[in-house]
Amino acid sequence: MKYSTFAANLGNRDFSAQLEVEASTVRVLVLSKYGRLGASSRLRGLQFRPWLEQAGLSLTVQPLLSDALLGQRYTGGGYGLAPLFHAYARRVLALVRRRDFDLIWIEKEALPWLPAWLERGLLKGVPYVLDYDDAQFHVYDLHHSALVRFWFGRRLDALMAGARLVTAGNEYLAERARRAGASWVETVPTVVDLNRYGVHRRLSEDPAAPLRIVWIGSPSTVGYLSTLGAALASLSARHEFMLRVIGGSVTIPGVRVECLPWTEDTEAQCIAECDVGIMPLLDSPWERGKCGYKLIQYMACGLPVIASPVGVNNEIVRDNVNGFLARDEDEWISKLSQLLDNGDLRRTMGTAGRGLVESLYCVQTVIPKIANMFSQAATSGR
Repeated sequence: MKYSTFAANLGNRDFSAQLEVEASTVRVLVLSKYGRLGASSRLRGLQFRPWLEQAGLSLTVQPLLSDALLGQRYTGGGYGLAPLFHAYARRVLALVRRRDFDLIWIEKEALPWLPAWLERGLLKGVPYVLDYDDAQFHVYDLHHSALVRFWFGRRLDALMAGARLVTAGNEYLAERARRAGASWVETVPTVVDLNRYGVHRRLSEDPAAPLRIVWIGSPSTVGYLSTLGAALASLSARHEFMLRVIGGSVTIPGVRVECLPWTEDTEAQCIAECDVGIMPLLDSPWERGKCGYKLIQYMACGLPVIASPVGVNNEIVRDNVNGFLARDEDEWISKLSQLLDNGDLRRTMGTAGRGLVESLYCVQTVIPKIANMFSQAATSGR
């Protein structure tokens, strides 16, 4: 399909000037870490598949870890050695067949915990793109074991140095790629598909129902909410509200909590039914590599947000415009109180947040850039 047709199909936006390369012959091997159950794989790669194929790229997806394996891990069962062995064997086989493709698109790394020289050898001869939405390099260079830091501390830097292109979800990650010697680095935020997210107003609900504060995540990240336990308990003594937790389970003494399971089909609606979105974080190298996706989800639904001023949160949250940045317990209580008390403020900030998402943080905005970059990466590598 010609890019002119692709641009027309994206909607009312004029993308034609951004689309420069014909991609009808580009065959891409996508080496994701997970299937659709894994948020990083779904949002940084798989959600783009229909758009990129519409642009003329042919994508073959090979997850390292299946949804079944990830679900087993989330329920506390771990991966198991035999399933991991088979997963790595399938991945090696895919790399052996790499010359059937024009470009390899890798989420973070193709073969975690194996020597970088082995992975680079299995990538030889085909240009590859590395994508990062978190500070995966800190898994190695900040490991508690000195041996791991010695043998693997620069593992991802070696892969970045050999990549045709590195895409990073924020500047913290992009700067690491530049220092590693990557020749082409682009910042691409984690985004939502506007077709899936709408603004829901409480006018259709019981006006006497308590307001809802929402947090969305996974069983592995729900622990961040514990940092707000005292603030939420104190707030609960002054305001009637419900804390909605999507994708995790938590109990906070003194706070009404409803925990909902996460599903791809219901996440947007579950957020849109709420009134304020929150994203508490610790301030450490790992958190500075996060991409603030839950903030973007909240804003896409027209919710005001409150977040810890860590990493990219400082860019997404425009303090006093689309939400607040809260540095300590007192600020969390104060900012949450302002939003719970003032419906006009919630609506004004929510509208500003939705506008920001429409302009910077949606698939419809970034997909032309991604399609063009991949086409250039493939053709220049031939």
